[in-house]
Amino acid sequence: MSDSKEITKVIVTMVVISAVAAALLALTYTPTQAQLKLLQAEQQKEAMKEILPQAADFEPVTGSEVDDDGNPVVLYYKGVDSSGNVVGYVVERNQVGAQGMIQLLAGISSDFSTITGFQVMKHSETPGLGALITTPEFQGQFVDLPVADTSLTKNGGQVDAISGATISSQAVVDALHSAVDYVSAQEG
Repeated sequence: MSDSKEITKVIVTMVVISAVAAALLALTYTPTQAQLKLLQAEQQKEAMKEILPQAADFEPVTGSEVDDDGNPVVLYYKGVDSSGNVVGYVVERNQVGAQGMIQLLAGISSDFSTITGFQVMKHSETPGLGALITTPEFQGQFVDLPVADTSLTKNGGQVDAISGATISSQAVVDALHSAVDYVSAQEG
């Protein structure tokens, strides 16, 4: 009889500890998520300024869909100068890389002929290989690159693939082409 009482006592203790831990986790999760969203928005704003520096402001272009908070989903951004003239576009693209999804922001000229740059926002590529898509050396190849030349050198383009990370390099190229195609279809 005493063994079953001991087992019951241990089980009840574990359940109480688990419930308290879950409650504490829930209390910290919600405020942390709000802070995380603010931080991500700030990082995105900085990235947009880097890849489309001639823009003084970015106007969101929204669709009919809404997010979980009831806000319209942003499809892409129009970069405008201080006079309100469109100088380019910034669009988020997700592309499968070698190890998972690559999320990037692509800058596109207003006539859709040039990639103004890009920034990787999230990835899970291999450190030291595919993760090199985040380096200035790789990303610098795309600054003011004509769309017609936006392919790997092995395919006749102007982009040097990262040695040992051709899949990741090609994923970036594919995401940039997808970005141009998407925005030009919406705006053209």
